[in-house]
Amino acid sequence: MQFSLIICTYQRPKALLNLLNSIQDQKMYPNEIIIVDGSRDNKTKDLVQEYKFENLYYFKVEDKDRGLTRQRNYGISKVTQDSEVVCFLDDDTYLKKDYFKNLIEVFKRNQEIFGVGGVAINENRWIKKDYEKSYSNKKYFEFENYVVERGSRHILRNHLGLGSNKLPGNMPEFSHGTSYSYPLNGKFYEVDLLIGMSMSFRKQVTDSIKFSTYFEGYGLYEDADYSLRAIEFGKNVIATNVCLRHFHEATGRPNKYNYGKMVVRNGWYVWRIKYPKPKLEARLKWNVIIWLLIFIRLGNVITTKKKKGAFTEALGRIVGWFSLFLNKPKVER
Repeated sequence: MQFSLIICTYQRPKALLNLLNSIQDQKMYPNEIIIVDGSRDNKTKDLVQEYKFENLYYFKVEDKDRGLTRQRNYGISKVTQDSEVVCFLDDDTYLKKDYFKNLIEVFKRNQEIFGVGGVAINENRWIKKDYEKSYSNKKYFEFENYVVERGSRHILRNHLGLGSNKLPGNMPEFSHGTSYSYPLNGKFYEVDLLIGMSMSFRKQVTDSIKFSTYFEGYGLYEDADYSLRAIEFGKNVIATNVCLRHFHEATGRPNKYNYGKMVVRNGWYVWRIKYPKPKLEARLKWNVIIWLLIFIRLGNVITTKKKKGAFTEALGRIVGWFSLFLNKPKVER
């Protein structure tokens, strides 16, 4: 099964080299690796020229194609017609040796699956359930003989009756779901949402739909938008044996104020992709949770060392919420 890999990068040559080294050690190697570089310097270009990686094709883009969604669309336009699967990886990830082998096997086993996401093992907090212990439903989430401790935000939401009754990766009508992924048990689970750090689609999907240019620049939640629209072709799944590490490289990220605005505005956009006309109760819950998260970030001004970041992000969220009354995003399906 021929497959292509697209890696969009911006000012992260060291992180990219780390990823490429992990790809070189794979049990199954991509038929082509397409690097789409939006960097404003030549450090990434120099790196690619210095280290010779098999089947690698490098493209440096200018302003009109710069930004995550535009770079992904540019990469899609360069994929060979013979490819059957198109993979996307963030440039700050590192793959286990059987990543592609296990990924392609998922596509081979089930023709109804059109999108596959992997799991970041360094962020996975699931543990085997100890049957001699009792686990509070408010504090823990239990699933298939595993448990994961809920974050403080989810605990508070549960106490207030604002928790999601959907499995991880699936969006409730009020949008705010859970982000626990799934236990590393080798199974795969059907979901609505795939995460951009590790997602792959059959080429029928990438030939038919492109990443929305609404998500300019950093492109927060562009992966959610794309995976929701991809469901019209078939199932999306999280495969728990498709494993990597995700390091969240700080370079190239937006400031906290802009990030806060994007969380609200882009979150609203993705919500309306899945639920164009949510019920009144769902609308109320969405807004209440937005403000709950704003107050939590304001509280972080006192409880964390990164006080300025917490305050400016909260301010961005507030501005983003009020901006929805004046200028709602135009949702494109």
